[in-house]
Amino acid sequence: MEDKRFALLIDSDNISVRYIDGILDELSQYGVITYRRIYGDFTRQANAKWSEKLLEKSITPIQQFSNTSGKNATDSALIIDAMDLLYADNTDGFCIVSSDSDFTRLASRLRESGKMVIGMGEKKTPDSFRAACTVFTELENLLEEIYSKKDGSTIDKETIQAAVINIITQNENHGKASTGSGEIGSKLRNKYPDFDIRNYGYSQLSKFLEDIPGIELRRINNSIEVSLETEDEADEIQNEIVSIVMKRGKGKNKEIALSTLGQEIRKIHHDFNVKIYGYTQLYKFIDSIPGLAVRGDKNDRKVVATS
Repeated sequence: MEDKRFALLIDSDNISVRYIDGILDELSQYGVITYRRIYGDFTRQANAKWSEKLLEKSITPIQQFSNTSGKNATDSALIIDAMDLLYADNTDGFCIVSSDSDFTRLASRLRESGKMVIGMGEKKTPDSFRAACTVFTELENLLEEIYSKKDGSTIDKETIQAAVINIITQNENHGKASTGSGEIGSKLRNKYPDFDIRNYGYSQLSKFLEDIPGIELRRINNSIEVSLETEDEADEIQNEIVSIVMKRGKGKNKEIALSTLGQEIRKIHHDFNVKIYGYTQLYKFIDSIPGLAVRGDKNDRKVVATS
């Protein structure tokens, strides 16, 4: 299968040269970089470091003098070139490197024309530009020394895990025995354009999936298939819970505090999550187990007892 061809278009006005190695490495994972262009005023001292890198990285500078229309001239030149390349139809996708929301409409237009649009920008990049891209990557994640850095705008891990489980569940409801990890990654990016597994401390999606409770991974040849845990495993969890109540419970009805039971469960299964079994709260899951019941004690605390 022939590699996809991409046009790399960089807005030098708000992107530091320190990201260039990461940008090129990241884009090369998607295909061949056919066009490499950067836009700005390279007579300015602020762009001196960019000027030093252009020849080394084979990037073509598109000069826009600041004393004409300033920053808007840079934006306009990049947009015009992008549309020219679109109509020439010599590329399969575009990589727009900017933290500026001014390119939101351009990204949408390219995507509407069937082109893959990879956006790259700093964490400050507005949501509008992120959402307009097929995939968006935060440039800070491309710097090795801060791969593990988290940001308040990052989608929380539990939300991503729930989305993964939902993807698998929908496929299984439609008769698919398992879901490929590639499909999961693609659907996550469709839902969250700035999804990047490195935001959660992982270098590979498969490693992230392995840590989600309630799902199984199987390696088949060169692919990874993912499915929900079987009913046998759910039954095993329930049997273990009953055993804990019988051993740790006190009195005639083997009564044990719900919070204590939860701690005991997690001693055995560190990643235990009731959501895997279709429940939002632990007491509802426990109450569904035959032979057990959840009720309030004299201090209005939830306890579990044999029924």
